[in-house]
Amino acid sequence: MNEVTLRLAGLTKTYLKNTPGEVQVLRGVDLDLHEGEAVALVAPSGAGKSTLLHIAGLLDTPDAGTVEVSGKDATGKGDRTRTAMRRRDVGFVYQFHHLLPEFTAVENITLPQLANGVPEKAATARAMELLDRVGVAARADHRPAALSGGEQQRVAFCRALANAPRVLLADEPTGNLDPETSDQVFGTLMDLVRDAGLSALIATHNLELAARMDRMLRLDGGVLRPVG
Repeated sequence: MNEVTLRLAGLTKTYLKNTPGEVQVLRGVDLDLHEGEAVALVAPSGAGKSTLLHIAGLLDTPDAGTVEVSGKDATGKGDRTRTAMRRRDVGFVYQFHHLLPEFTAVENITLPQLANGVPEKAATARAMELLDRVGVAARADHRPAALSGGEQQRVAFCRALANAPRVLLADEPTGNLDPETSDQVFGTLMDLVRDAGLSALIATHNLELAARMDRMLRLDGGVLRPVG
């Protein structure tokens, strides 16, 4: 079995605690995500998928439980340490591309590398390499508004992989695209994941896309259960 790159153990999360509107979203989530593995996360809207991904990616903290990324426990760590762990080991893709509109495609991929201390020349070379791999190199100098929806999301994939993370977390990464473009863009994402040997946890409503991954988990009643 390959190395565990993301381990979630006993995660709980409650919103509006100790109020009449209290909502317990996570009730003891456990997950081992292995190197090179792509896992689909399915659940109805409002079930807590985004909450789970934010906690897994060190953007939020659980009420209880632990999160380990690349063997390092983030439990109780301060914001600076968690940010450093996230920049080094985690990449994010969202339903909407969230590209910076004033910057070109290549600049959007270069910026997170610069923030991680990569020299500009090397960061630009890495950005162009990624754009070439997803077939958008010819659009490198275009700003997001000049790109199609599929192109924008491919650039967002490249940005998520810019710092060579070990774990990729994606929240409905094709949910804003038409079916044909969604299928093409998802294929691009899976190629990137396989080529890089990443671990990927991908939330999706699309069961056909989910079936193309290594395994499928359903967030049901605040816990993860295998599907199939």
